[in-house]
This record gives sequence, C-alpha cells and structure tokens, in this order.
Amino acid sequence: MKNKPLGRQGLQASQLGLGCMGMSEFYGPTNEAENLRTLERALELGINFLDTSDAYGPHKNEVLVGKFMKDKREKILLATKFGIVRDPNNPAVRGLNGKPEYVTSACDASLKRLNTDYIDLYYLHRVDPSTPIELTVEAMSKLVSAGKIKGLGLSEVSPETLRKAHAIHPISAVQSEYSLWSREPEHEMLETCKELGVAFVAYSPLGRGFLTGQIKKFEDLAEDDWRRHAPRFQGENFQKNLDIVSRLTELARRKGCTPSQLALAWVLTQDENIFPIPGTKRVKYLEENVAALNISFTSQELAEIDAIAPHGIAIGNRYPDAMMKTINQ
Repeated sequence: MKNKPLGRQGLQASQLGLGCMGMSEFYGPTNEAENLRTLERALELGINFLDTSDAYGPHKNEVLVGKFMKDKREKILLATKFGIVRDPNNPAVRGLNGKPEYVTSACDASLKRLNTDYIDLYYLHRVDPSTPIELTVEAMSKLVSAGKIKGLGLSEVSPETLRKAHAIHPISAVQSEYSLWSREPEHEMLETCKELGVAFVAYSPLGRGFLTGQIKKFEDLAEDDWRRHAPRFQGENFQKNLDIVSRLTELARRKGCTPSQLALAWVLTQDENIFPIPGTKRVKYLEENVAALNISFTSQELAEIDAIAPHGIAIGNRYPDAMMKTINQ
C-alpha cells in the first residue's frame, strides 16, 4: 500500500480508501462490532483514507467513524461531506443546501459527531442549484482559515463547476462514481482533474457490488437494500447487466483473480491520480480488495476488458430519477 499526494494542498492518502457508508445504511443489516473490526483491519493493511458523510444514517456513520478514530486520529485521512439534508423523521425526504451559513453549521455538527477538531477533506456532497458554487466554496475556504478543515472536495460535479470552484479556492479532490459500468468521468473530468492538480476519488468502483459477481438474482438483495430501487438492478436491466459481469468473471478466472479484484485493479490502472474507495463492512472483502493492488494487466488484457465493458455499456441509470436530478452535469 502506497501513500501519495491527494491534490496539491499537502494531503497524503493511501492509494486505496475505504467507503464507510454501507456500515450504517443502504446495503442491508449491519453489525457495529464487525464494522469496527473491518476499520481496524483496514488500518493494519495500510488504508488510512476513510470516507463518510453526514447523510449516511443519517449521522450514524460519522458517529461510528468517530468512535473508531478516538485514539487513532493522527493515523487517518478523514473525509466527510455535507450538502444533502435528510429529515430525521423521514430520511427518505432529501434536500440540498450549499448556503454559506449552512456550510459552517454542518461542519461544526460533523466535527462533534466525529469527535475531532479537524476534517482532512471536506466535500460538498451535491451542488445546491439555488446557491452559486462560488458562494459555497468561499464559505468552505473560511473553514480552512479557521483550521477546521484542511482540504476542499466536491462530489458529482461537472468539469465547468470544478473550474468555477477551483478559481475561488484550490480543490483537493473530486469524488464521482467510476467503474467498468460507470465510465462517464473519462469524458473530460479525469483530464480536467489532472490539469488542475485535483485528485479523483472513485466511489462505487465495484459497481455497487454488481461487478463482484456475488449478486446472481434480484432476490439476493436484502429487502431494505436501496439497490432494489436502482434502475440497473431491475427487470430486464438486471439480466443484461449480469451478462456483462459473466464475461468479466470468465476473464478474471483465466487471470487467476476474483471479478472484484479485476474490476478494482482496472480502476487503479487508469491513472496515478485516481483513489478508489470501495465500500465494505466485512474483513474478508476488505482483504480481497487490497489484494487487487498486486494485479497488473497486459495491453491485450486491457483491450479485452474495454471490449467487454466499453463506455455506456451498463443498462439503466445509476440512480432513480429523483437522485439523478441532484447530479451536477
């Protein structure tokens, strides 16, 4: 496991991070003791880059990460997010808020839940269309001056929005979904990040678990698993996408690795500036993911992967319609 610069503002992160969202919500039942073991094992394996958000739970995931970090804070590159506002009484109700005054109050609340006095990387989780990005980023920059955060991040933004934000204050990282079935960042965003010296953090690099080959049928998803509502997991889309995974699984078998290792290694191969943050709540999958660091590809193998999973191959949107509308394009 290597550590490398995350942006140009002095942050150093492990080349592989850990997405913590599923430890609190969205992907079926969770177990706190198992979550804490997984976090501990991640640190042992050299992963210091932990990703959470005030929206996960809501709030519960930050509390969990804060509990884990209690005596380990200096060892961790902590990333959290604000901007998606969920109703505690009805978490399905969501809004977006990037207003300057909310930036400050959200950060203070996260610091308290995380039991820390600073956040290494603070993301705007989704752009608030009612607030100019320049105003939101200016408020975030004041948190840097106050010592509450070290670096600024943006999640699911367009290259144009990134440029506007970066002109106000240097952005350390952009986070977007990127995997063999979500290759949209290859259209301009990866190049823009490289030009500006901004790290690219790839969430869901395993296609929300679909690329692992572990999901064979819709019923494999728990009843409270949000993927049941995701277009790519429904109806005919499910079977067509499963056919893609079957071909990748065969290639992985020939290569002597698991499908998830192949998919993750592919993301790592795309650029030195990319930091994948696969999420898991189990030690065995964490260890499997870390082993992907040892996998390399020949040019022929990369060409074969491109033939199986070219840009736009996945059937169905990444999110349900309401959530797709929150993505800044």
